[in-house]
Amino acid sequence: MTIARLIIADSEKNANLYYATRFLAPDPFIFIQVNGRRLLVMSDLEIDRAKSQSSVEEVLSYAKVSAQAKQRLGKDPTMMDVVDEVLQANHVKELEVPLDFGVAYADRLRTFGYTVTPKPEPFYPERVIKSEKEIAHLTQALRATEVALAQAIELIRNAEIKPDGTLWIGGKPLTAELIRKVLHLQMMERDCVGQHTIVACGVQAVDPHNEGSGPLYANQPIVMDVFPQHAQTRYFADITRTVVKGKASDKVHRMFEAVREGQEIAYRRIKDGADGKAIHDEILRYFESQGFKTGEQGGRMQGFFHGTGHGVGLEIHEPPRISSRADTLKAGMVVTVEPGLYYADAGGMRIEDMVVVTKDGCRLLTEAPKMLEV
Repeated sequence: MTIARLIIADSEKNANLYYATRFLAPDPFIFIQVNGRRLLVMSDLEIDRAKSQSSVEEVLSYAKVSAQAKQRLGKDPTMMDVVDEVLQANHVKELEVPLDFGVAYADRLRTFGYTVTPKPEPFYPERVIKSEKEIAHLTQALRATEVALAQAIELIRNAEIKPDGTLWIGGKPLTAELIRKVLHLQMMERDCVGQHTIVACGVQAVDPHNEGSGPLYANQPIVMDVFPQHAQTRYFADITRTVVKGKASDKVHRMFEAVREGQEIAYRRIKDGADGKAIHDEILRYFESQGFKTGEQGGRMQGFFHGTGHGVGLEIHEPPRISSRADTLKAGMVVTVEPGLYYADAGGMRIEDMVVVTKDGCRLLTEAPKMLEV
């Protein structure tokens, strides 16, 4: 019995749908893959563009299929009736759908007699292994991000330190919001769109996903985590640098060196067949040996309490993971390496790069320098 894959979504948000079709549309459309053949059912508004831009084998007119369904049913068809019309024409009775497939859609299809099975991620396992073209797209986004990050660091370097410790530039306070705006504008000029960019100073960065706000201060670590999506290719970049304007404390210096060595541990261990958990655990043990303990302190988590890395592609977080859960790395995967340390009496410290897993090791994609004091 033929098993088909079915996605109903918009490809601007659904990475699986964009991967399968290479067609970008803001409104939901129907995608069916049967016997390796991919087809779209498109509205009159999008059908010509889909025919010329998508990578699928066939594009059907929603209006024409709807007319066929109406003739068969004797009433105006719903979208699920249209899907049913196409599936019947292709002799399909079993469907695989993504985990985020609409419950109402699935329920309706089951009333038609279809077996609908949610398929866990990765819905397309081949997405996990990046082609050379995909690696080029990731590198392009990364280079644009590095240029923007260098501009942001230069602003911090050129800032004036006021008596109260705040940083000023051009006669006004240098804030997280200003740095974020500079990063976003620089990336937009290079066709990259940044969202939720982190610029967190001092204790704000002890929460690793705190985006940061307000004035930036001298002698405190400033964590900048930048992860835009390229507007044309749709591939992401991900990079983090932590800098101090002025003089870093002894603990911050030690945190910086420990995190850098944590990255080196990962670089030495990452290769085809390596277990992400083993790599993550070794970094944790190293941090402990340097006096950097992980656990709840003063009512909040401190130390190293997030994963070492994750896959990057058409989504910012993809399989695999280098974390406390076992996950096998394979040649061709692109992953981040981002150990971090976070303490309320010192601030946050994270350095993040992207690498390609190879048969015998890994290849570093990131070129941005790593420096603490600027």
